[in-house]
Amino acid sequence: MPKVIGLARKKVQLLPYNPAWPKLYQAEAKIICSAIGQYILDIQHVGSTAIPGVKAKPIIDIAIGLAHFKQAKKCIKPLQQLGYEYKYNAGVRGQRFFAKGSESNRTHYIHLTKLNSRVWKDCLLFRDYLRKHKEAVKEYNQLKQILAKKYKTNRPFYTAQKSSFIKSIIKTSAPTKK
Repeated sequence: MPKVIGLARKKVQLLPYNPAWPKLYQAEAKIICSAIGQYILDIQHVGSTAIPGVKAKPIIDIAIGLAHFKQAKKCIKPLQQLGYEYKYNAGVRGQRFFAKGSESNRTHYIHLTKLNSRVWKDCLLFRDYLRKHKEAVKEYNQLKQILAKKYKTNRPFYTAQKSSFIKSIIKTSAPTKK
């Protein structure tokens, strides 16, 4: 049976969309809620594994919205007890980041942030736009495949090179201010 989730740290490998990914998210969300549910206002499956048709690194991304960002501190120990490694903000202001799985087999990422913060909104805007726009999915898949070939062993560069596409989608899908 082929591997459904898990990827070595720093590696880039894309798999075709797998309908098992939302089920794996739901199972992990239940586990997370049992540990820190009192702080969670919303929990969402985000990232490429949450978008049908998108090729993805087989790692489940989970966004957790808190009432107050300072509550993130209270979530560190319980998440560590579930096997998550605390990575501070992983270069993104306004989030606390956690990785699950060994260095050779990362399986889940948690993005802990304040509900309706910029980090929260951006995750959902991108996911929701691609879920509705198949042409954008096609374009994103093409970009990801080119970058995955070019940066097979350099995930930071792979991620950085996708950022302008992601930002343009977020800008396109963000509600206009009146």
